[in-house]
Amino acid sequence: MEITVYKDAAAFDELVDDWNALLGRAPVDCVFYTWEWQKTWWQAYQPGELRILACHNQNQLVGIAPLFITESARGKSTQIIGCVDVTDYLDFIVDRDHLHAALAAFADYLQDQRASIGLLDLCNIPDNSPTRQILPGLLAERGFHVEVEQQEVCPVISLPGDWRSYLASLDKKQRHEVRRKIRRIQGSEHDVDWYIVNGQHDLSGELDTFVRLMAASDPEKERFLEDAGNQRFFRAIVPLMQERGWLQLNFLTVDEAPAASYINFLYGDRVMVYNSGHAHQPYGNLSPGIVLLAYNIRHAIEQGYQYYDFLRGDEAYKYRMGGRDTAVMNIRAE
Repeated sequence: MEITVYKDAAAFDELVDDWNALLGRAPVDCVFYTWEWQKTWWQAYQPGELRILACHNQNQLVGIAPLFITESARGKSTQIIGCVDVTDYLDFIVDRDHLHAALAAFADYLQDQRASIGLLDLCNIPDNSPTRQILPGLLAERGFHVEVEQQEVCPVISLPGDWRSYLASLDKKQRHEVRRKIRRIQGSEHDVDWYIVNGQHDLSGELDTFVRLMAASDPEKERFLEDAGNQRFFRAIVPLMQERGWLQLNFLTVDEAPAASYINFLYGDRVMVYNSGHAHQPYGNLSPGIVLLAYNIRHAIEQGYQYYDFLRGDEAYKYRMGGRDTAVMNIRAE
């Protein structure tokens, strides 16, 4: 195993042809691990010194550890590209047939560079990831003090084959609430519709509308959008996801006015709920956010997706709609 270290953004161009191909051979393939996501995040934020580690076995790429080194009040730390706020899952990308050997090669490199990497702080690692299961032991064998702790949860719905079965999986009270909210909005005096943005829409204008709804729905989201880096990332990643066929931006309208919206990612066997927005006034009494969410879940079932992933956060509505916790972990080593 040989490790090549890339220290500037030209690495993305050099690895473009191999990155997603390797991801297809990894145990877990996720939109947040793609070349598109990782490069866009780095271009938007650039929070430190790039350290992309590429592991080759007989000239074949078998592993990527997309890292960067940053300085903070706590000192120097090495993190995964994407950490922490706008990327829900993160991981090393390793060929399933070379898991232990490639992760061991990464651990050897980190041991050799121990003085320069500071605290190894790997966030948002899925609990079922081979990295989570194998890397801590490899680092401990090399003299690191390692701590692994649960960082957050990602509630996920395992989708059944039809809408009726989904409703039956909810508890009685929530099943009644979902049906009641849908009946109320459909039976109101208002003209209610919903649509998914496609090639016939002006994506830039639709994104502007989404951003307005997002900012209006929550003061924390409004503050998020005031950050220049977040705006750069958001404006860059959405059209790129649309270009790749991984975006589902949708709206619920009341009397032709946008009342609620979701940005979801469609990737593999799951729909991932990335962000949302809704107008508290004048449509709050119609529960447009929950109604559109219900429409989204029904559409995901009809399209044959296996999972509806709410991503990070333990908001109560995710559980009311049937989410069950999965964990993301933080691996720290020094």
